[in-house]
Amino acid sequence: MKNKNLQHPFNPIVFKDSKTLILGSFPSIDSFDKSFYYTHPRNQFWKILSALSNYPINNRDQKIWLLKETKLALWDMVESCQRENSLDSSLEEIEVNDIAQFLEEHSSIKKVAFTGRLAEKLFKMHFDYLEIETVYLPSPSSAYAKISFEQKVEIYKKLLEF
Repeated sequence: MKNKNLQHPFNPIVFKDSKTLILGSFPSIDSFDKSFYYTHPRNQFWKILSALSNYPINNRDQKIWLLKETKLALWDMVESCQRENSLDSSLEEIEVNDIAQFLEEHSSIKKVAFTGRLAEKLFKMHFDYLEIETVYLPSPSSAYAKISFEQKVEIYKKLLEF
């Protein structure tokens, strides 16, 4: 049974000097429940960023501080949708966030990085006309096991310019 008309449950995290916007697709059910990005216990997103920055990630405040200190912004492509589970493949009736307006309001952002193919695909469908550098980061989901955690850290390091 599909959840009807789910709205994105929280705001983007952005600072006046953010340089890179990391875009996911839509919060997992676990993230929905905890009202924060990438909270599934097996998701490697915060562990990757912590490995790159050596900043602690024991709570929400430390994670926000890590983003601020590394000049990263965080948001999702999907504003609203229907879904059956946490997989991107289950998202339907997708409405996207106005990324163009967001980037206009946050002109310090010079790069957009995607943590999933759906986010990248939606961006290209709706905002390919924007003149901004884009990069694809390997999914931080533990379900994406084609490459190791260490390989993900190295790729994030290179593409996010740590």
